Amino acid sequence: MCGIIGYTGPKNAVAVVIDGLKRLEYRGYDSAGVAFTDRGRIKTVRSVGKISRLENLLGDKQRYGKTGVVIGHTRWATHGGPSKKNAHPHKSGGIAVVHNGIIENYLPLRKKLKDAGFEFLSDTDTEVICHLINHRMRELPFEDAVRAAVGELKGAYAIAIINSEEPDKIIGVRRDSPLVLGVGEGESFLSSDASAFLAHTKKAIFLEDGEMAVVTRGGYRITRTGSSEPAGKVPQVLPWSESMAEKNGYKHFMLKEIDEQPSALADIIRGRIAPGGDGINLQEFGLSEKELKKTEKVIIVACGTSWHAGLAGRYMIEQMARVPVEVDIASEFKYRRPILKGNELFISISQSGETADTLAAQRLAKKAGIKTLAITNVVGSTAHREADAVFFIRSGPEIGVASTKTFTAQLSALYMLSVALARARGATTRRDSKRLLQELIELPGKIEDILSRKDEVERIARKNFKKEHFLFLGRGISYPIALEGALKLKEISYIHAEGYPAGEMKHGPIALIDEEMPALFLLSSKSQFVDKILSNMEEVRSRNARVLLVTDGQKPASDDEKPVAGGQKTARHNGEFEAFPAEGIFTVPDANEFLLAVLMAVPLQLLAYYIGVQRGCDVDQPRNLAKSVTVE
Repeated sequence: MCGIIGYTGPKNAVAVVIDGLKRLEYRGYDSAGVAFTDRGRIKTVRSVGKISRLENLLGDKQRYGKTGVVIGHTRWATHGGPSKKNAHPHKSGGIAVVHNGIIENYLPLRKKLKDAGFEFLSDTDTEVICHLINHRMRELPFEDAVRAAVGELKGAYAIAIINSEEPDKIIGVRRDSPLVLGVGEGESFLSSDASAFLAHTKKAIFLEDGEMAVVTRGGYRITRTGSSEPAGKVPQVLPWSESMAEKNGYKHFMLKEIDEQPSALADIIRGRIAPGGDGINLQEFGLSEKELKKTEKVIIVACGTSWHAGLAGRYMIEQMARVPVEVDIASEFKYRRPILKGNELFISISQSGETADTLAAQRLAKKAGIKTLAITNVVGSTAHREADAVFFIRSGPEIGVASTKTFTAQLSALYMLSVALARARGATTRRDSKRLLQELIELPGKIEDILSRKDEVERIARKNFKKEHFLFLGRGISYPIALEGALKLKEISYIHAEGYPAGEMKHGPIALIDEEMPALFLLSSKSQFVDKILSNMEEVRSRNARVLLVTDGQKPASDDEKPVAGGQKTARHNGEFEAFPAEGIFTVPDANEFLLAVLMAVPLQLLAYYIGVQRGCDVDQPRNLAKSVTVE
């Protein structure tokens, strides 16, 4: 996720764009830059770090008073680490481009353009866009060249482009990444979201996928990228304040980020599945098939939510790839003097890539000569720089302190790694791998279905927000999801909550159960534990406790239909259990047991959010917590 803004109009355009970038800084903050036309040329000013550094480089903005068109960008890196050369805007001849998104086919395009004589100065995927437009402008006018260029792009993008030969014009194009047009009096804006221009106008047009906006001081034209015919769109007046606009109208970043999970998961999948759909592009993991084939053991180390993802990953890797997995809390790892040897793969998981305990564990493994793989959200982070290999989860900045979209992205990353390991070691067939990956591709749509029914979770929250204790119970891969559900509720609502394997309930926790302690169960109909979980539910209900349930709602499979190791296909049943001993039930869409864990995490995030809101808590910034723990 990055922030882009363009402005054309009578005001000091550089000052307007810098102000807009400050409002977009929550979308990315590792580098920033602006481009503008000046006496028939494109000039750029770029810097690493916060917008304030860029502002200092620009100096007195009054000297740019006659600059009538400017585009700006604040970056969250996906290709190429944070550096001046990778900062946007990127130039090619008289073309400058800012971009939010991911170009999947940038490598073949880069080769094609190099062969055509273009020199690449950055490590980004974005640079292919400006060279491609410049290449097309050898034969076509500006607008037609943009149409032709985007026709060659695969992936997600919101783009703003300026041309030194048409200095009063900005062209914007959208596909699978937000772009909004602001319409003022004698001025126009293009931005990733409306927060960047709400101080100037509340009239906005939200572009749809495949639309192109041609923006000038005097107005705008919106067409499809494949046609010059007008789209016939008119502005709407936004009922938002500037602070609301940063959240796209949401009251809290946490809910916004929960809702971003379908697009975040689409981004993590994008370009990672090999042609043919039956394998993983191992280059994205920085690993070779040979290295995976000789892996005898996997060690996963993380903290907090990332540790819960690692615990779920253990079930995925062991069952799909049949490789033993050890999962450790990072703060304990180095102090127990772990035995590290041979053909092991060490995986560190950290959203920020700066978690002190996780970095210490990663350094210990590397010192022992073990291959290290970092799963992180931040390009250029310490985990990225120090690991042998890295996989970026591409979730964009997560402003809410409690991890939501990064957790489901981490689970998806581990799922892909599990498939890759299974394929490399011959533990799964090409056909089964293709089915497993097709189910992953369908995951974002299933999460959209859950999010469309948020009101069901809110009703459950309304009945339980006054409780002071909660128990979350699951078995198999649902157990780490129960741990995560309990953690979310603790973090957001300050309710005492415990996550337990349901089989351990009678070994202590059952002593706590009474009518004041709701017990939330996670139940997969594909699990071998169905009868045992139902028995646990009856035991809780018999003690007058409120029973809540998250389930896929399918009838239990008969013994000969139970899934086997590796997530083999099981017969799907229609209908629901005849009778659940539960008061509050939320049903998630059908999926294999590994991906069902991802789906079940989403209603638990929503439950924590709604209970926290009902209790009047600051859900974005819970007390005593920090987003990244950088001390041991």
